[in-house]
Amino acid sequence: MITFFSQCALADESGVSFWVPGFFGSLAAAPQQPGWSLANVYYHTSVSAGGDVALAREIQIGQVPANLSARLNASVNATGDLGFVIPTYVFATPVLGGQASVSLVSAYGVVSTSLAGQLAGSLTGPGGGSIPFMRNDSFSDTTWGFGDLVPQFALRWNAGVNNYMAYITGDIPVGAYQSDRLSNLGIGHGAIDAGGGYTYFNPETGHEFSGVLGFTYNFINPSTQYQSGVDLHFDWGASQFLTKQVQVGLVGYAYQEIGCDSGSGDRVGCFQSRVFGIGPQFGYVFPLSQTLQGYINLKGYAEFAASDRPSGWNTWLTFVVSPAAAPPPATSRMVTK
Repeated sequence: MITFFSQCALADESGVSFWVPGFFGSLAAAPQQPGWSLANVYYHTSVSAGGDVALAREIQIGQVPANLSARLNASVNATGDLGFVIPTYVFATPVLGGQASVSLVSAYGVVSTSLAGQLAGSLTGPGGGSIPFMRNDSFSDTTWGFGDLVPQFALRWNAGVNNYMAYITGDIPVGAYQSDRLSNLGIGHGAIDAGGGYTYFNPETGHEFSGVLGFTYNFINPSTQYQSGVDLHFDWGASQFLTKQVQVGLVGYAYQEIGCDSGSGDRVGCFQSRVFGIGPQFGYVFPLSQTLQGYINLKGYAEFAASDRPSGWNTWLTFVVSPAAAPPPATSRMVTK
């Protein structure tokens, strides 16, 4: 099952990326039924980080003077609760020998962020001299609103138990965003992301494994003149269908910024984000009518080995309404006398 959503967590610029790990999951490359489907996702995240990310956040929102060399003994904490509505259309006519689909992600929700700690360093004067500087900082911010729009186009090919996928997606920065706020539902700049995936699925045994590798190119943020580097991400899922309807397994991801940040607004250096996550999943498929089926998936990730990025945990509850699988053709017998 594929899940989509726009950005509310923290990563590249001030420790914020377009790609949110967990975007893809089990059966990512498996073929889908032609026609319209609708996914509704409730997403909750809770993350925190230390001084490096907290200082980057203060620099981004304009709380650190340009002539200050400082260290911040602080922490930043963020929570997000978002709802996503994701319509998808799967074409019946093959494209390049594969199955084509188009999707659009829209989101509404709330993000809350707090930062507290002590900023200490030295201010450089016009003549080159410096004076000591110390300040206790405490900020909090909550934002309600709509997120950026995320369109996606994908192609899938099936060869027995082996399935392959190529996709391209991107960010249209129309969500709630202000460069001087701690909490945002948009990222403030455009991005293009593309990659490919593979799914092994054997309906006879119920064994399934999926992996999707992708890369993000970030455009410069016009509000901050900051450009995040290229991001690499790998999402995976492994599951066992205990019956035709019940699915259990594991999900995980690896995220690494492989290009350095840049731009005239970059005052933190390369700032390469990294995080890993792993957790359980449960899925259930059930009929809604003769032509429609429902799918519920619950998955969660615990994050670890983070660098230049807040980490914590997140959960996804997904409900999808899609066309039901076509019944197998009826067999006929020839009766002879």
